[in-house]
Amino acid sequence: MIIDPIADMITRIRNAGMVNMTSTSIPHSKLKVELARVLKETGFINDYKILDNESSPMKDLKVFMKYRGNKNPVISGIKRVSKCGRRKYYKHDRIPKILRGMGVIVMSTSKGLMTDHQARKMKQGGEALIAVW
Repeated sequence: MIIDPIADMITRIRNAGMVNMTSTSIPHSKLKVELARVLKETGFINDYKILDNESSPMKDLKVFMKYRGNKNPVISGIKRVSKCGRRKYYKHDRIPKILRGMGVIVMSTSKGLMTDHQARKMKQGGEALIAVW
């Protein structure tokens, strides 16, 4: 049983990058698909696909990893900001910057999932889900 599905997703992505896998499979949910969409838009992953699983009624989300020329993963760090026991909410003018703006925080706002840059621009606060750099 998975207690925190977002933490499971980022752990699978982190592990796939450490062993230079081309892709990784993650159990499907709408939130995970939106996280993968934001990671693709920001250039941290190549692509993602939703696959039907023949052995079970659940779908899988396949995330295709992105690497630099010498097999170094583009994602050098990925971390869960808001945890099950401690949620982190920020107003639009108080959102922290990761590596002085080089990293990205994925925020859950009333307008959907977006990066910290988009949230500041749209003046939307919300819950900080993950930080990627």
